[in-house]
Amino acid sequence: MIDNDDDDDDDFFEEEYTEDKTELYVSSSVGDGAGGGGISLAGTWWDKEALLLAEDVCQSFGGDLGIYAFKTLSNSSIQVRIERLTNKSGSPSMEDIEAFSVSYRAKLDEAELARSVAENITLEVSSPGVERVVRIPQDLDRFKDRSLYVKYVTEVADSGKLSEADGVFRLVSFDMETKCSIWGLADVRINREKAGKGRPLSKKQREWRLETSFDSLRLVRLYSEI
Repeated sequence: MIDNDDDDDDDFFEEEYTEDKTELYVSSSVGDGAGGGGISLAGTWWDKEALLLAEDVCQSFGGDLGIYAFKTLSNSSIQVRIERLTNKSGSPSMEDIEAFSVSYRAKLDEAELARSVAENITLEVSSPGVERVVRIPQDLDRFKDRSLYVKYVTEVADSGKLSEADGVFRLVSFDMETKCSIWGLADVRINREKAGKGRPLSKKQREWRLETSFDSLRLVRLYSEI
């Protein structure tokens, strides 16, 4: 007996994933020193010294903690997002955040007395967040078992022009030599709903694959259904 329902799902699926260019949500910019990770300095006379101090504090934790994002502002503010390098989620505990804050605050106070940083610096320390950016390629293996939001560039067959697309995927495999990655659809609600309310992923959805180079990946971040 032939299951015609899968055929119907396949047609619907093709239309949804090849022509729908609507982004799932607006995201932070990669490397913005905040949700997108990376370092963002305001260009003040003291911010490079403040960064060096933050890196020294991380090293004092024996490789357990790292800086996910660091940002200085012209109003003498520092925002740091730390990550725990010894677990797969990368999320620090409240104790980690408190310990880093106390140690870094002490370093800043010493530097203020030495006049190597500005006076009365405001410090904010937090975690990367539940939808943190996944750095390519260094974080791929670490988060390969998670559902990931992926924004990528693809070439339009007829015109050869580049077009952006996005989706919620799972990482099937990646190759560091060829710098390519293969993705499948993640088993999450937003994808299941395309097969019909209350239905699991269709056969077409389960077998769908996207092969793309690292350079074509514009944004990869953890995806949360919460």
